[in-house]
Amino acid sequence: MVVHLPRTLWCSAKHYALLQRDRPVGRVGRGLFESVLDGYEEDVVFIHVGLSDVADAFGDDSYEFLLERLHEVFDSVLTPGFTQSFRSTGYFHETESEPELGAFADLFFEDADYRTDDPLHSILVSGEYRFDDCDHHDTFAPGGCYGKLDADNVRILDIGTPWLVTTQLHYVERVLDVPYTETVPVEGTIHRANGEHEPVTQYNYEKNKYVYYWNRLKIGRDLMTDGVLDHYRLNGLNVISVGAHDMLESLRPRIVDDPYYLVK
Repeated sequence: MVVHLPRTLWCSAKHYALLQRDRPVGRVGRGLFESVLDGYEEDVVFIHVGLSDVADAFGDDSYEFLLERLHEVFDSVLTPGFTQSFRSTGYFHETESEPELGAFADLFFEDADYRTDDPLHSILVSGEYRFDDCDHHDTFAPGGCYGKLDADNVRILDIGTPWLVTTQLHYVERVLDVPYTETVPVEGTIHRANGEHEPVTQYNYEKNKYVYYWNRLKIGRDLMTDGVLDHYRLNGLNVISVGAHDMLESLRPRIVDDPYYLVK
């Protein structure tokens, strides 16, 4: 039996401030966490992991435990393989450029079977899920890899993050044409495992034109109000989940009504 824990623990501080915990993460019974995962029936999951909190919850073998358990529930596990340095260096190696976002991605990089051909926002895959028919070089376009996540309503699962974490919000911004960001070309070179290399123009959002922050607390609250987002607290460990397309459709009328909704 899955027990839904309180979902109203979002703080009311400014959305760009750190989320204040009411208590640190303590040990979590693995069976309780497993019962949460057992509540999902999808084949594919896109995960974001705060490995420090996960280690506090499950101990020193937390990475191995988490990946093994995810594969028991889902056929394919996806996570970010982002390399933001491409914006400044113009260099990306498909098998040697290590992810630059978090300890979990560093470890997952060694276990992945596949990586999308995006030098900025690549997706690592352990399993059979593929993006063969997608445009890998227009990152957040409807025909791109994040468009496929939306089309398949892939489950987004955050474990040990302070709040809702999902790059899919950039796809939402692109599809709904928000006024505060735009798509620009980023030039560079992709280096292949076989020694070949080729120039690439990657279309992605414009970086640091001005600073804005997603109001993750409000977004999470409204997605919960619409019944599309789950938020569990397991002895301080956050487990947050939403379907990619469910999120778009929940946010669509709010952004149509106020194009700055995500950042207010």
